[in-house]
Amino acid sequence: MDSEIEQPDWITEVPKVNNAYLQKFRLYETRSNFYMIGRSKNRSVWRVLKIDRSEPTELNITEDPTTYTEIECCDLLKRIHDGNKSTGGLRFVCTCYGIVGFIKFLGPYYMLLITKRRKIGVICGHAVYAITKSEILPIPNSTVQPSIAYSKNENRYKKLLCSVDLTKDFYFSYSYRVMHSFQKNISTQESGNETMFVWNEFLTGTIHNQLKNNLWTVQLVYGYFKQVKLSIGEKEFKLTLIARRSRHYAGTRYLKRGVNEKGRVANDVETEQIVFEDVPEGFPVQISSVVQNRGSIPLFWSQETSRLNIKPDIIVSKKDQRYDATRLHFENLTKRYGNPIIILNLIKTKEKKPRESLLRVEFAHAIELINKDLPEENRLKFLHWDLNKYSRNKSTNVLALLGKVATYALNLTGFFYCQVVPNSMSQELLNCSRDDENHNAENFSFKPPKHQTGVLRTNCIDCLDRTNVAQFAYGWAALGRQLHTIGYIDTPVIELDSILAEDLMRIYEKMGDTLALQYGGSAAHNKIFCQRRGQWKAATQSQEFFRTLQRYYSNAYMDAEKQDAINVFLGHYQPQIGKPALWEMDSDQHYNVGSQGSNFSVERSRLIKRSLSVGNFLYSDNIILDANSSIGTTQNDEGSLPDITSESDSSYPRYTNSTSPEESPNSDVVFYKKNSFNCSNFLDVDWLSSSGNSCEDETYERSTLVGSPMGGRSSDNVVNEMCTFASDSELCSNVKDARSPNAGGFSDRFAEWVTHGDIMFP
Repeated sequence: MDSEIEQPDWITEVPKVNNAYLQKFRLYETRSNFYMIGRSKNRSVWRVLKIDRSEPTELNITEDPTTYTEIECCDLLKRIHDGNKSTGGLRFVCTCYGIVGFIKFLGPYYMLLITKRRKIGVICGHAVYAITKSEILPIPNSTVQPSIAYSKNENRYKKLLCSVDLTKDFYFSYSYRVMHSFQKNISTQESGNETMFVWNEFLTGTIHNQLKNNLWTVQLVYGYFKQVKLSIGEKEFKLTLIARRSRHYAGTRYLKRGVNEKGRVANDVETEQIVFEDVPEGFPVQISSVVQNRGSIPLFWSQETSRLNIKPDIIVSKKDQRYDATRLHFENLTKRYGNPIIILNLIKTKEKKPRESLLRVEFAHAIELINKDLPEENRLKFLHWDLNKYSRNKSTNVLALLGKVATYALNLTGFFYCQVVPNSMSQELLNCSRDDENHNAENFSFKPPKHQTGVLRTNCIDCLDRTNVAQFAYGWAALGRQLHTIGYIDTPVIELDSILAEDLMRIYEKMGDTLALQYGGSAAHNKIFCQRRGQWKAATQSQEFFRTLQRYYSNAYMDAEKQDAINVFLGHYQPQIGKPALWEMDSDQHYNVGSQGSNFSVERSRLIKRSLSVGNFLYSDNIILDANSSIGTTQNDEGSLPDITSESDSSYPRYTNSTSPEESPNSDVVFYKKNSFNCSNFLDVDWLSSSGNSCEDETYERSTLVGSPMGGRSSDNVVNEMCTFASDSELCSNVKDARSPNAGGFSDRFAEWVTHGDIMFP
């Protein structure tokens, strides 16, 4: 074998100079230019970037192609200073650690810089950082900055941009593509430049187009990153939990729901769990990772609320009768992860007033139609389980049941595993021993690699509270397999009562809180986790109540401005002179942000309206439904809306179901009926609770699902109820006129608590 080990593509694709990444920068200014000096970590490589300051509204960036030494760079700066003495010379501005990007509102360009950072983890020698301080600087010097009549709007846009707090939940790496999963990074055949998780993609577009590289910028990922050292027995290992939030269709809870016309869903988050063997430096290390996904139900649906309606109705639009956007969404998932795509749907089966159950059946119907056009081996696998229903029963071990579902999914998708050896050329760069070429270490034995193909996609209504419980169960089941493959445990199972499972639960709980604050405005409802730890019931109830209140307040009074800030940061809305300002437009549900989109969202919003009588009637296209009546009517002859009675057991019935249920074996293996529901791959997991764990109110909770897509099965076994951990988290949302945190008479202390979280005592 060659003495030099070939490096994976994910390393060589990132622009670098002589294997060096620029990691520290010093910014200087003259009247006519900014000069940024960048150096590598070992101070062996120095580069110079020049930014023109003489243009009031244009951005001109030039990169010096010369690679300097430190002494040469100092000489260059001295010459620049001497040449500009007549206008004040060269002045030091700040030390920084990368450019976040450039942005223009109505006047000049601004530059966003990282001025302080902190290390939060290391992946195979590649450091991962969080931002602790950032600055925004105008590019033109004061003599050429235009004195514009619209400076008030300019300052307001600038303030809006600065409200996106880069010090919270953003992370980056200079040398590791943290926006990609470990499997994608290490596998050359899966290399690519997908930027759906790069939140400053818009901000860096101008500099990338001019320089044709990303040497000076960082790629920011938004979500969650946590790295801890855990142990099992006397063996230690490093666990990294990463959540990557998609920048597509991003926003706040009630302003971003469902799917858009491009197949992108709200609250789309990829979660990766990586396990590193703890070995001495220089030894081969075993690494395993597993990926799961969460995202809003990929249908056109919305919730429009007011302060008077704290539990808004769910409005399902009939705009996309062929479910084209839903198809696009799952095609994208398949492209990213491969097959199979396993859908774990946790929303409610039965409600006195149908809300979630409307989506439940509509989602099932969409999957059935999509599966008809797919070959059998590529059909979507759809699992229903009403988490809320079973979480109310003390005799039901919800986490154990979800663990069985996770085991079923892991059997289908597998997980990633490989061994890496230190590269003799650089201790920071590691290579995967995935073929015989790398089996050259005489003193080490190498196991064959494993790859994950397919993904588990979990959703509830908000994809926050219930979803996080299910994602922990999946991570718990996966960790057992990962540690078993590495050789730390004899069987691929970790006891739920073990200290390790408790530690993992706390990490997932923290991740759930972080993601919930980003999308929903409060920490997650963690009732199941609290019960598992034996927390005092009154304390749990108090915590849930205040989180519900916090989420309501944030949704009703703060989300509109938060959504505006996200739209500006991501470039979905770009201010233009002569066009309406962002705050002069309707709420985010009623206008299409961005300069290149269609008018689809505008058209859709006009078709979905709400009655002033606190939402008793739902209007969706040409269909009118009285949510308090047993009768649904339609205004044309092409189709009719099924009966919905608030006191009946039906939940938005669309199909007819007549035959008796088939009994499933009572075992620890999830039963999967391949031919259920004609062309749909539906899994009935309701029977998992049948061994002494049935609910006392089972009769009341059963949904007859009159004519569900499970043709041939009764309501006791049909589309079977996929769980919903529904605290009263579905509370009110955006009120566009109430943008002030103190609107509505709330105290300053309460507003501060909503903004910054933490604990508040009444």
